[in-house]
Amino acid sequence: MILPEFQNILLFLTAASILIIIPGPAVLYIVARSMEQGYRAGMVSVLGIGAGGLVHVFAAGIGISSLFVASAAAFSVLKYLGGLYLIYLGIRKLLDKATFTHDVQIDKKKKLRKIFYEGVVVNVFNPKAAIFFFAFLPQFISIEKGGVTSQIIFPGMLFILIAIVSDTLYVLVSGKFASWIKTHPMYLRLHKYVIGSIYIFLGALTLAANPPSTQNASAKSSL
Repeated sequence: MILPEFQNILLFLTAASILIIIPGPAVLYIVARSMEQGYRAGMVSVLGIGAGGLVHVFAAGIGISSLFVASAAAFSVLKYLGGLYLIYLGIRKLLDKATFTHDVQIDKKKKLRKIFYEGVVVNVFNPKAAIFFFAFLPQFISIEKGGVTSQIIFPGMLFILIAIVSDTLYVLVSGKFASWIKTHPMYLRLHKYVIGSIYIFLGALTLAANPPSTQNASAKSSL
């Protein structure tokens, strides 16, 4: 396995850490899950988002992501699948007639596998994630060394690991905040509207994503 130059790895770690600190759609999704269903669901969502990120990393490594850069149609398909799925989750939450207490009882019985797969789907069908990894990772490789695929995949996996650590902190903070705010009667009445609105907002952000040809490097950091 051929790795990038050591100085490139250091530059990548610095840039990746800065980007990850800035909350993006994935973080908002994880926070919503943590507030709605607690720490365990939040952590499973983190792992699901991370697994979805790995799909994009390997896609960038073997060149599949280039399809979304070259094809506006492919980008649109990914965008609409991801955006509409998030909006579906939001509408389903808004239409849920169960009370907050009943929700908690049901959520504890939900299979964590389903929550994990939802996280995977959310990130796999995030067009900004596909374009981000395709545009960001190749900046830190040395073409003359060869092994371009492995040079892209290695920093991509580092990025996912750093993101998991960062997202775990968001889970802990949002879970703690949720434990406190759930004791307030107002939140008991409005919680499903808060969570549902977050999902719909994330779906709208995904649908508003620009085609690859108009995406600039700074916009990729909104992952």
